[in-house]
Amino acid sequence: MLGELVGEEFGQTTGTRVLRSVNGGPPTLEISFQASGTLLDAPAMDMGTYTAELRPNGTILGHGQGVVSTPDGDMLTWTAFGVGQQANGVTQYRGSVVYETGASRFARLNGLCCAFEYEVDDSGKTTGRWWEWK
Repeated sequence: MLGELVGEEFGQTTGTRVLRSVNGGPPTLEISFQASGTLLDAPAMDMGTYTAELRPNGTILGHGQGVVSTPDGDMLTWTAFGVGQQANGVTQYRGSVVYETGASRFARLNGLCCAFEYEVDDSGKTTGRWWEWK
């Protein structure tokens, strides 16, 4: 069951690389982004990179990691895993994300699994939302 909204952000992709397939399948994309929004109601900047492995069934397997920082100097790292699909110029991912931090303001995120929705449109604009997964 999903709990409270933990955070949301809006951003832009900042780079894309095509990585060679190691197993003869389709290539994997490596995508970087920057975004701003809120995390536990605090203003936050997010910077991350994820890989998008194109699968034969038309879905996309995504793995990512990144760093969140706040104007107060708090830092968090995150790791995410999800599955995506493309439709009408938008790539949509659904998955899970975990955070790690030493910042007391965000300590409750340590050990918490969050469910996320993440979208990228064909111009590279990104939107993400995270909910506590109970």
